[in-house]
Amino acid sequence: MITLTADKRVLVAEINNDSLRAAQGSMVAFEGSVEFVGAKMGGGDGFRAALKRRVAGESLDLMEARGTGRVFFAEDALDVTVLDVGGSRLTLESDHILAVTPGLRLDVQFAGLRGMTSGQGLATTTVDGQGQIAVKSDGPIFGLEASPGQDVVVDPDAYVGSYGNLQMSMVSGVSWKSLVGEGTGEPFSLRFTGHGLVYVQSAER
Repeated sequence: MITLTADKRVLVAEINNDSLRAAQGSMVAFEGSVEFVGAKMGGGDGFRAALKRRVAGESLDLMEARGTGRVFFAEDALDVTVLDVGGSRLTLESDHILAVTPGLRLDVQFAGLRGMTSGQGLATTTVDGQGQIAVKSDGPIFGLEASPGQDVVVDPDAYVGSYGNLQMSMVSGVSWKSLVGEGTGEPFSLRFTGHGLVYVQSAER
């Protein structure tokens, strides 16, 4: 059994005779009897996911922590949020993933033109199953609820992920940066329609 809790910029994982996948090199301390090994290709989800990631230019290097004890994870003093997943698909940019409990499956979903335009790669990571996932972000994240007739539009640099039955599209000609003269290239934002939550970080990378 594994329980994840976030203490601002630190993730605390209570592991009881189980294993946990986490970002390579993110362990900062541990108590108890825990060993750390490299995860399988594709973050423990097999060769197919690894191949799709490689083709898409996505990188997700995970290690496995297994045993019994308490493990502390952190990365670059980024904020940490623990999300419960179950019943709907969670979609995340891969560089926001800090740790994943065993009941969750990771895969790659091609994002098409959005990735080509934003420079964030051609794919994003999908998370299915039941469990918890720790998300790292530049500043605290908050969720905006989208519902039929009430779309959510976000800047791509602030976008972290989404949860629920949502469809994403690119909105050209709309960018906060273009209003202050910081934009480069064609301005655009991301529009989400449907029903679910869109997660946004409070600072832009």
